[in-house]
Amino acid sequence: MLNKPKNVISSASDDRGRKCVTDLIDSPYRLYPLGRLDYDSSGLILLSNDGELMQKLIHPRYEVEKVYEVKIDGLIKDEEIRKLEKGVQIEDYVSAPARIKLIEQNEKQHSSFLEVCIHEGKNREIRKMFKTQGYDVIRLHRIREADLELGSLKSGEYRLLKPFEVKKLKKYLDRNDF
Repeated sequence: MLNKPKNVISSASDDRGRKCVTDLIDSPYRLYPLGRLDYDSSGLILLSNDGELMQKLIHPRYEVEKVYEVKIDGLIKDEEIRKLEKGVQIEDYVSAPARIKLIEQNEKQHSSFLEVCIHEGKNREIRKMFKTQGYDVIRLHRIREADLELGSLKSGEYRLLKPFEVKKLKKYLDRNDF
């Protein structure tokens, strides 16, 4: 588990020479990020050398929940949150239903802070969802994936999953194993 900083690629390599998540981890194993987190987003990302686990975590049929703290520019309205929760038209698809909780609005900074739970995670999906309602995402930080929480891991830090966490993650994925 890594707390990915902003401006780091969620990849094992980059042809443009940018820093990758694997550059932040000292491991004797060849690790691959399980899924992705945008270059300008931060937070929890898992890395592994377990190909089967990787396929399950990124495959849409497993509907792995991902929870984000999102700060947007503007004071979002309840009806806009309800639209986003139902799904909105983004380019050539409609976003899957989401769970959104308004945490705080700051009138002085003209911003809203929300918790967003999705299970698809298409390219820049959360940013695009909020853009449909006229809001720019200022900060996007993943705090949970499946049953694993980032907790107090600082930006750029990583840790090995504990055996019970790996077991819990596999059990979470097995619930949707058809």
